[in-house]
Amino acid sequence: MTGGPLVMPTRILIVGSGGREHALAWKLAAEPGVNEVVVAPGSDAMTAEPRVRRFPSVDPLDGASVVEAARACAAELVVIGPEASLAAGVADASIAAGIATFGPSAAAARIESSKAFCHEIAAAAGVPMARSGVFADVAGAVEAARRLDAEGSGVVVKADGLAAGKGVTVAADLDEAVAAIEAAAGAGRIVIEERLDGAEASCIAVCDGDRALALPIARDHKRLLDGDEGPNTGGMGAYSPLPDLPDEAADDLLARFHRPILAELGRRGTPFRGALYAGLMLTRDGPVLLECNGRFGDPETQVILPRLAAPLGPLLLAAARGALPAGAARLATLPGATAGVVLAAAGYPEAPRRGDAIGGLDAAATTGDALVFHAGTTRAADGTYRTAGGRVLTVVARGADLAEASSLADRAADAVRFDGRQRRHDIGRVAAVTGVAR
Repeated sequence: MTGGPLVMPTRILIVGSGGREHALAWKLAAEPGVNEVVVAPGSDAMTAEPRVRRFPSVDPLDGASVVEAARACAAELVVIGPEASLAAGVADASIAAGIATFGPSAAAARIESSKAFCHEIAAAAGVPMARSGVFADVAGAVEAARRLDAEGSGVVVKADGLAAGKGVTVAADLDEAVAAIEAAAGAGRIVIEERLDGAEASCIAVCDGDRALALPIARDHKRLLDGDEGPNTGGMGAYSPLPDLPDEAADDLLARFHRPILAELGRRGTPFRGALYAGLMLTRDGPVLLECNGRFGDPETQVILPRLAAPLGPLLLAAARGALPAGAARLATLPGATAGVVLAAAGYPEAPRRGDAIGGLDAAATTGDALVFHAGTTRAADGTYRTAGGRVLTVVARGADLAEASSLADRAADAVRFDGRQRRHDIGRVAAVTGVAR
């Protein structure tokens, strides 16, 4: 199918309940021509956005439940946020019901749900990734780690399946690698990779099976603590644009990574329609693919969407129909920069504590006109918001440049209070830009 005139969907169903879905609801509900955005199951906080309501009883992992919700609200477009929903085949059910769906089939979403499959596709497509091996047994994985260590290469241990962004161990030494391998025993296959050095970048593209249209490039920070210390998380903050990889670089990145992967998936009979996320390491020899995701990144989405200068809804609908416009490579952006700070619950990432009262939300939103996206909250009967997940909020600020955006985001995040709050203070700062090892 070829690209045609763009059409704005008037009723949109967003599947999911996290910060990424809140940002999507905020963006799409404000676009001209959108009458209603329904979030399923969504959160109480999302309904504070104009023209947003929720279907709280929807099971985001049950295709039939999502299809029923889409029909109930006469959705012209379904946008699937979480990776678990995609892996469960929710997009397949929605597509089979004849509903335009932005999100890949379960078969195409294996690019994220199986790290081994990602390596297989990348190799077939000629896309550079780190040297790796896939193992079903501990002994084989340990031997591969020993070989890499003997060569002087660092070792990365990954669980093959979905792990909410936390199934990766960047081992400081061989002992830590072996411990990570042993901890993953019995949970499926283990991927052993050579460690790469450099700064990371996230390039996400809206894809229709053949064509790709890049969103602004962003960078997230996976480690819990300042200076990229502490355990891996789902992401503790993000910013855009990057000082070391301008948005204009997306033209080349699409040619190197996204289009070859799309072509290989299409050749196998599993065309990819959705958000194809390329997590990249900017090595001395050029960008190398770390991983692919089959959906919008979190927390990258929260800082990317406020930078867009044009409506997103028509592009998502066109991609779902296999009809993105030909020619364009990047979405237009507004001047300036954005930075987002994630506020996490006590005990995150191992055992997040729930139920702590959250204060200062109004103060945060009025600090430099910040945006507060809810990821893991619930609203009590008295109107108080309480923690209800690991990553609780993403506080996003816009500024004339990255320094201003980071400063405003820090100030707004400081205004939010809850017991045991965890956060970083270096998102977008120079120290966090100059080098991340993975």
